Amino acid sequence: MAYETIEFTVADGVAHLRLNRPDALNTLVMAFWQEMVDIFAEIEGRGDVRAVVISSTGRHFTAGLDLNAFAGIAETMTGDDAARLGERLRRTVLEMQESFNVIERCRHPVLAAVQGGCIGGGVDMISACDMRYASADAFFTIQEINIGMTADVGTLQRLPYLMPEGLVRELAYTGRRMPAEEAQACGLVNAVFADHDAMLEKVMEIAAVIASKSPLAIAGTKEMLNYTRDHDVADSLNYMATWQAGMFVGPDLFEAAAANREKRAPRFADLLPPQRLVRRR
Repeated sequence: MAYETIEFTVADGVAHLRLNRPDALNTLVMAFWQEMVDIFAEIEGRGDVRAVVISSTGRHFTAGLDLNAFAGIAETMTGDDAARLGERLRRTVLEMQESFNVIERCRHPVLAAVQGGCIGGGVDMISACDMRYASADAFFTIQEINIGMTADVGTLQRLPYLMPEGLVRELAYTGRRMPAEEAQACGLVNAVFADHDAMLEKVMEIAAVIASKSPLAIAGTKEMLNYTRDHDVADSLNYMATWQAGMFVGPDLFEAAAANREKRAPRFADLLPPQRLVRRR
């Protein structure tokens, strides 16, 4: 399926999403929000994906929300019934949050490769990813404060788990740019590369390594890491034991042992696509 704002390909177990509106600085227009949900639904429905890479094209990863594209929404926010307008706006925000929630819920690791500006909604997006990498010219800006609003699609909820809270607050209150070197120093990004090409080459290499592992073990690892972030140690250990009871004894464990014994690369079966019991957008 072709998409308007994102180039989507799958090869060798790695799904690659490339924001593909470089002339418009990859601003996030209305179509983008639906396409993210659609693409991750497609990924969920495929058995041949084991890792996901999100990258971009042109000078900037994304300049953030396209304010002109949302002019129509702004026009619907006026009227006499403030309560009903507020309730509708709340649901609009929840729908936009879903476009990045799908990244976090994806059973495969999602790697972000950032060049140039990662602004506003771009920070919301990469905060939902498993790992982040940057080129030397990259910078990160919580832009919302600069346009008189509160970031509302995940930045303020996820960044405090990724970097020191005091720094998150500074960035959120001031809207300043954080360069790639500082982002690496505080732990937001794993590594910084000289340029976009070098970064993408390495990120795809890491994704290929992930794709070579047991997809069942990878899915379990992501599930546990996400759960542990939001629960205490006792609850997380209990969930781990329950998960392992169902997943531990399976062909992947024996295949890994056999491959090690025979000094060859292991061959793991793909995960099964889910049963389509409900319609997904």
